[in-house]
Amino acid sequence: MELTALTAISPIDGRYADKTADLRPIFSEYGLIRHRVLVEVRWLQALARHPEIPEAPPLSEGAIEALEGVLENFGSADAQRVKAIERTTNHDVKAIEYLLKEKIAGNAELEAVSEFIHFACTSEDINNLAYALMLREGRRRILLPQLDGLLDAIAGLAQQHADQPMLARTHGQPASPTTLGKEMANVAYRLKRQRAQLAAVPLLGKLNGAVGNYNAHLAAYPAVDWEGLARRFVTEDLGLDWNPYTIQIEPHDYMAEFFHALMRANTVLLDFCRDLWSYIAIGYFRQKTVAGEVGSSTMPHKV
Repeated sequence: MELTALTAISPIDGRYADKTADLRPIFSEYGLIRHRVLVEVRWLQALARHPEIPEAPPLSEGAIEALEGVLENFGSADAQRVKAIERTTNHDVKAIEYLLKEKIAGNAELEAVSEFIHFACTSEDINNLAYALMLREGRRRILLPQLDGLLDAIAGLAQQHADQPMLARTHGQPASPTTLGKEMANVAYRLKRQRAQLAAVPLLGKLNGAVGNYNAHLAAYPAVDWEGLARRFVTEDLGLDWNPYTIQIEPHDYMAEFFHALMRANTVLLDFCRDLWSYIAIGYFRQKTVAGEVGSSTMPHKV
């Protein structure tokens, strides 16, 4: 059966696919493959810039342009090719390396350094950096702009209705007077704090080999300051934060921080939705009807 919104197992890709469409280029397997390719290309470029790795000499402008073209023109066909290669390798990250070697075929300069693609890396070196880049892109392009839009809307309601009297509630009962603007300002302030905390979560990365000790790196080029090179690669070339101590796996503690910050922002919005629901229930607010929409299969008065 062909995969469509109707045949998808998850409602995220089915009934609610239009709500998550902006996330697909970033957090789908296509997005993961795209970011893996980016990490591999940038690592090759970093190795070629290092003066103490003579077998990977500095790349010419033409070679650099060729690699940048691989990144700029990466599309679904390239991701499909990776999946085709993976059917043979049975290894997703190795398939990235093979794709890149296919892409540079015919370019003598790049072919000469092709064995430096994925040099000294374990799969987690590529994966952990790809994950961090995906989260950065999703936070920058999707999450923070949407939170900012919500904040602007709620803060605007706080200003617009600053003088609108409203009877507050306590334990579901009538309480003392407040204003609708003040109720909205409460939510805006809470959400603003969580937005700031989400934006401040560092996105960590590492590139230190199979057990985190630069073993293969030092065996090949003992004179190179691999810790310094890897740190500069992660922080300067990729723009991430450096995790200096790991085993083979970057522990992903920062991800827990990231997702918890997002969860707290969603908790604020959940509280807001519940408040609005209760205000509708007691008649403070009224829902708008939309022509053609049906609120109930049996109750004609339901919005």
